[in-house]
Amino acid sequence: MRNVLKSALLSASLLVAFDACAQIPTLAKCTRSANLLACVDGDGNAYSVNTAGSTMYLRGFDAAGKRYWAQTNSRYGQLTFFTGIASDGEAWVGYNRRIGWTTINRFSSSGGSSARFTCNRIAGC
Repeated sequence: MRNVLKSALLSASLLVAFDACAQIPTLAKCTRSANLLACVDGDGNAYSVNTAGSTMYLRGFDAAGKRYWAQTNSRYGQLTFFTGIASDGEAWVGYNRRIGWTTINRFSSSGGSSARFTCNRIAGC
């Protein structure tokens, strides 16, 4: 469960820096087109981000948990709301609030997890 959420939230954090590509993991191999970013890391995790207006669609595979996941993000100004589901049935909701280079992230999942963490482009998460 944690790996799926970690992958999804990493991808959500990537969205904050999507235009600048500032937080793409250095070990990931990525391909990018006008609206699609697809990456695979050294551990076999994979994810893609597709944009359509102010909505972003994420899909991924968590190699450790052998689970697929999908997440939809909708942006309204500096707020981004997201909902996701994994192949094992876990679901999650949350939001990112961008303030300058800092992003405040909150989420909760059907598995009972919840967290609040802060990321920025210089120090990371």
